Amino acid sequence: MRLIPTDPRRRATLVAAAVAVVCAGAVAVVATSAMSPAPMPSSTRAAVAQSTAPVRTPTPSPTATPGAVDAPASTTIATVRGADVPVSAAPGAAAASSLANPQASGAPLVFRVVGQRDGWVQVQLPRRPNGSTGWVPDSAVSLSTTVYAIVVTEADNTLDLYRAGKVVDSYPVATGTGGTPTPTGRFALTELLAPTNGGYGPFAYGTTAFSDVLNSFGGGPGQIGLHGTEDASSIGQAASHGCIRMHNADITTLVKTLPLGTPFQVR
Repeated sequence: MRLIPTDPRRRATLVAAAVAVVCAGAVAVVATSAMSPAPMPSSTRAAVAQSTAPVRTPTPSPTATPGAVDAPASTTIATVRGADVPVSAAPGAAAASSLANPQASGAPLVFRVVGQRDGWVQVQLPRRPNGSTGWVPDSAVSLSTTVYAIVVTEADNTLDLYRAGKVVDSYPVATGTGGTPTPTGRFALTELLAPTNGGYGPFAYGTTAFSDVLNSFGGGPGQIGLHGTEDASSIGQAASHGCIRMHNADITTLVKTLPLGTPFQVR
């Protein structure tokens, strides 16, 4: 099984994860880890989700208008402690829903925190519509921080890596086509995967972003991913179903750096 470090500062906790994203159209199984960076893992076989035709969303979800860069000098991350976490519409309000930990895919439940108030934290939720948030008790999560953020600019098909609010590296990427655009907005990384189907590189992050055009794809919910590719000629182009493609060496570099909960903006 592929062992992937998701936060080099926390103690190791290995959890099997599987998810289908719009870019791959397949289940990718991985063991996520919060250990120090380790040598790159060996391959493993895993089940593949049944491929289905894309289903278009009748009404696109609202997304943020491109604007200021979302690359804070520090971001708080919330890792759920127990087997589930209640989610409320406001601090102190009754729970409107409950999210299981680990997720249905087997991945640990980790949030980007966007607000804090009186024993509660406001978190980005991995659900439609894009930009959904909810409040969870701070007693139900462990809080940490990251100084990293990534920003994708569609106009020039680049991904900038920020550390403490400043650009430290830039990578060429492929983004969505005119018919299947990458949604713009402020999101977060939610899962780290090792694709088992060819064509998607060694690693893929699942995100809180969902396609505004495809309501489902390849058996998945139209979730936007950040992944490698075997089609290097597509990098620098508008060529995907909405996911962000990177050179395999570049996504491998990011995997060694970015924990789950890292801010991810498309503008």
